[in-house]
Amino acid sequence: MFIGHLDLTFQSDIDSMVEVGGNSYANSIYEAFLPKDHPKPKPDSTMEYRTKFIRAKYETQDFLKPSLRISSRSSFKSTNSVKSVDSNFSSTSRKDISEDTREFVGELNITVVKGTNLAVRDMLTSDPYVVLTLGGQKAQSTVKKSDLNPVWNEMLKISVPRNYGPLKLEVYDHDTFSADDIMGEAEIDLQPMITAAMAFGDTSRLGDMQIGRWFTTKDNALMKDSTVNVVAGKVKQEVHLKLQNVESGELELELEWVPIL
Repeated sequence: MFIGHLDLTFQSDIDSMVEVGGNSYANSIYEAFLPKDHPKPKPDSTMEYRTKFIRAKYETQDFLKPSLRISSRSSFKSTNSVKSVDSNFSSTSRKDISEDTREFVGELNITVVKGTNLAVRDMLTSDPYVVLTLGGQKAQSTVKKSDLNPVWNEMLKISVPRNYGPLKLEVYDHDTFSADDIMGEAEIDLQPMITAAMAFGDTSRLGDMQIGRWFTTKDNALMKDSTVNVVAGKVKQEVHLKLQNVESGELELELEWVPIL
């Protein structure tokens, strides 16, 4: 693929797409609706054309099957910023194609596995619980009394709207007679998992395989790269987070994608 001098963040996005079953398989998905009057770049194509093509293919997903085309809110700003330079792609590839108008595109089963070395908010300990927020939805775990290394293994469910943003995670210390104290927070980028899951469609007959990855950067809370895998026919992702805006604390989650049939 033509990476050229694209910024490192966008290059990471391209690298993650290559992991969707390999380059040939990714092309069969992300070039399914490639317009005839906008051919793939050739060795003598200009860098400007190569960059436009890559962004239209992966970032704005102009050539993807319309029912699979999803954008997270976190990508809206970057999508809008390149719309003017890529309008020649999008206006052609999306012409006369009706978009899927369902409010929700799927659900997430989110298992809050455990916390490690959480912050002290009472005398010597804390009574932690986890709150997950996506749009107007909230889901909350049970409270673990006097435990800085709690094991929940508790599943919470969140519906994913078509225009979703990051999944917000907060840990609180439960107090009976005063406001609950914050014990750290983090955001989870859902796009790597959902884009891969929607691109592959029915995974029930697939063997175990990796189909995507959320990369660790200095701007996110990941402790290590988080891979998206098909396990026993289901799309799953393990996420290890270092809680932010707090003196200490880590959290481990397991995400499972549940498509709307």
